[in-house]
Amino acid sequence: MKTLWIKAAVLSTVLASTAFYAQETTMRDYLAPEKTTRNVFEDPKGEAPEYDGVKVVVGGDFALQFQSLDHSTKGTLASGVSLNKMGSDFNLPTANLDINAYLAKGVKMHLRTYLSARHHNEAWVKGGYIQIDNLDFISQGFLSGLMKNARVKVGMDEINYGDSHFRRTDNAEAINNPFVENNIMDSFTTQAFGEAYYYSNGFMGMLGVSNGKLNQSAVKGTSDNSPSVYAKLAYDKQINPDLRVRLSGSIIKTNGLNTNGKLYGDDRAGSRYYYVLLTTADAMGTSNPSTGRFNPGFQKMTAIQINPFVKYQGLEFFGTYEHASGNKIVNATTPRSTDGSYNQYAAELLYRFGGKEQFYLGGKYNAVSGKDYDGAAERKIDRFNIAGGWFMTKNILAKVEYVNQKYNESAAWGTNTALYGGKFNGFVLEATIGF
Repeated sequence: MKTLWIKAAVLSTVLASTAFYAQETTMRDYLAPEKTTRNVFEDPKGEAPEYDGVKVVVGGDFALQFQSLDHSTKGTLASGVSLNKMGSDFNLPTANLDINAYLAKGVKMHLRTYLSARHHNEAWVKGGYIQIDNLDFISQGFLSGLMKNARVKVGMDEINYGDSHFRRTDNAEAINNPFVENNIMDSFTTQAFGEAYYYSNGFMGMLGVSNGKLNQSAVKGTSDNSPSVYAKLAYDKQINPDLRVRLSGSIIKTNGLNTNGKLYGDDRAGSRYYYVLLTTADAMGTSNPSTGRFNPGFQKMTAIQINPFVKYQGLEFFGTYEHASGNKIVNATTPRSTDGSYNQYAAELLYRFGGKEQFYLGGKYNAVSGKDYDGAAERKIDRFNIAGGWFMTKNILAKVEYVNQKYNESAAWGTNTALYGGKFNGFVLEATIGF
C-alpha cells in the first residue's frame, strides 16, 4: 500500500507541473506548500487531512547558473597577488532531495538533503523537523479546541527568525527567490530547536528556543554555551481578491561566547556569486563559499528583523529592516569591552504579469552598514539588482539578473585586501526546478 502511494505521489507531482495552479488541495499541497504556491511564509494553518496510513511524498530541487561577472578593487594587494581573472561560464550545479511524510493526522515530517552544494560536493543532510497541528494521535479530540489555532514544531533545521529566510535560495531551492542571491547579511541558521505557534484572525505569534549550535555535541569542556530565545509576531491577511498585506516582526537573543555567533554565517551551501573579490592567494573550490555576503560574527547578540509584504494585483513589495548588535569577541574566552552593531535594509519591488502571472520584472536594493565595536571603522556595502523571470510551469523557473555590489574604502576591511573599495558587477542567468 505504501509503495503504491509513493508511486501515485510521484506521478501526481509530474502531472501537476503541467498546470500553473492546483485546482484543489492535495496531500502534496499540505506537505510542501512552498513548492505549490508562491509567497508562502509559515505553512498555512487549516484543517488537517484525514489520516489513513503513512503517506510519503518525495520532491527535489535543481539549480544551474551561467555567470558573467567582473570585479575590481582599490586595495593594495601584496606583491605578486592579483584578483582572479573572471570569465563567463557555468557554475557547479546544485541539487536537493526532500522527503515529506504524513505520520498521523496533522503530523508532518520534513527532511532535506543537499545532494550537491558549492561548499560540499558530496551529499549530506541539511536538517529536518516534525510539525504537529493535531493531537489525535494521543487520543481522539485531545485538546482539539486549542490545536485548532495552535502548532508545535521541533527538529534540527532552520529556525523561524524573520521572513527573509522564506524567500531565500536554500542551496538548489531557488524557485521562491525572484533574484539569484540572498541578502548580504543572510540570516539563516540550522540548530536544534522547539517552536510554539498560535494563529487567530490573521495574526500569528511564535515563541522559540534553540541550543544555539550548528555542530552538535554533548561535550561542553571549557566552552561558554548557552541557548537562544526568539519570537515572532505577524499579521497576514487577504484583504480582498486583489490585495494581500503581511507585516511581521522578529527578535532573537543569543547567549554564550562559543554559540550563536553564526546567525549570518551558517549557510553551509554557499552563496551564488562564485569567487568574486577573491585573489590568486585565496583558497578556491569548496573554500570561501560565501563570497558577496557579510557576517558580523557577533556573540551574545540581539537582532531584530521587520518585514512588510504587500501584493496588489501583479505588483509585489517585500522589505527587510534588520538591526544586529553584539560582541565581536577577541577570542573564545575574552569579549571586547564594547559592543558593535550593524543595520541592514533590503527592498524588493516586482511586477508579475501574464495570464497566470508567469512572468515578472523587478529590482532590489540591499545595504549594510555598521561597526564591529565602538571606535572601529565603519563598513558599508551596497547592492543593486535588476531581474526578470519566466515560470515555464509552476515548477520550472528561468531568471536573469544584473547585479552591482560595492564595498566602501574602510580600514575595517584592511587596505591590503580585495574588499577595500571592492566592486563586482555583471549578469547571472539561473534555471531552477523545484517540485
